[in-house]
Amino acid sequence: MIGYTLVGTNDLERAKKFYDAALAGLGAGRTMTGERMQGYGVKGNPVMFGVCTPHDGKPATAGNGTMISLLAPSREVVDKVHKDALAAGGKDEGAPGLRGDTFYGAYFRDLDGNKICVFKMG
Repeated sequence: MIGYTLVGTNDLERAKKFYDAALAGLGAGRTMTGERMQGYGVKGNPVMFGVCTPHDGKPATAGNGTMISLLAPSREVVDKVHKDALAAGGKDEGAPGLRGDTFYGAYFRDLDGNKICVFKMG
């Protein structure tokens, strides 16, 4: 049902470098690009995650309670993406692990404070 999601940034070039490193473990790479935004996706899948500078020219802010979740193919990939995000300068918001019986997830904040979850069900 979701076609794409966007998070804001105040420094697009810095955000691109962060997400290049953080999302590589998901097999995601740069897709749609523009002057104010960079999309990421997995070949053959139309769903996109993107980072952009706000259209109104005001500073980007992370929403309190807002989170984007990215589906991983395995628990090992969840671990890798979390590790890579922290190595790229992200902040830990919850180490990889089970939450409930079947939800395996990890949480981090990007360089602009956006909260991201990477998860595997089962």
